[in-house]
Amino acid sequence: MNSENAIEVEHLYFSYGNTVVLEDVSFEIKKGDFCVIIGPNGGGKTTLLKLILGILKPDKGKIRVFGKPPHLVKHKIGYLPQYTDFNLSFPISVMDVVLMGRLNKKGLGKKFDDEDIRKVEEILKRLGIWEYRYAHVGRLSGGQRQRVFIARALATDPEILFLDEPTAGVDPEYETGIYEILKELNKRITIVVVTHDIGFISRYAKSIACVNRRLVFHEEGQITKEMLEMAYECPIDLIAHGIPHRVLPEHKE
Repeated sequence: MNSENAIEVEHLYFSYGNTVVLEDVSFEIKKGDFCVIIGPNGGGKTTLLKLILGILKPDKGKIRVFGKPPHLVKHKIGYLPQYTDFNLSFPISVMDVVLMGRLNKKGLGKKFDDEDIRKVEEILKRLGIWEYRYAHVGRLSGGQRQRVFIARALATDPEILFLDEPTAGVDPEYETGIYEILKELNKRITIVVVTHDIGFISRYAKSIACVNRRLVFHEEGQITKEMLEMAYECPIDLIAHGIPHRVLPEHKE
């Protein structure tokens, strides 16, 4: 394990039954990176994330997070899944939701103390939602709720934060705000984001992994023609500064 790396994946294979999802995937993510994982629906993005988190086990290959198997470093990992299993009608406040993130540190059955409250206050203020600490989570906007769930993931004091489609279902005015929060957090921790929002990548990513069964990795945080041809196999228009840019040529009949 290179001491500069947060994640190392070597010759990874994974299948659901007879369906191969990932094939011979190898890459490294450095500590302090802001890595964005892109690719088509069904291409294996979320599956790759779950393998790195230790939620799934590979058929073949090796995964190391901070030099160890994922299940041994759960205390160093924060995770925001694409779909949070959360009942919005359940009467619970923002403060209580974020405090749940401290359970990983304390263990079940132990009471929250002043240190837990101080930590949650610090996180809520950093994410700009301290004023909503007593609000019912179900009454917040989509963007505000995403900040709450990011706060819960941060309450574990992670060294690396994984987010699966963090702006899905979020109003456009909140989307940039969430990415700006992640950019600020990246000054202290490693960030790995699964997203389909290609238009945001060049502004925030330090490296890009493009996944469609196989993987193309670019350490410079740039989308390459090779990546998009591999992932989408069709013309793609990116909107940059309000101007469409074609990054793949038109198909020839």
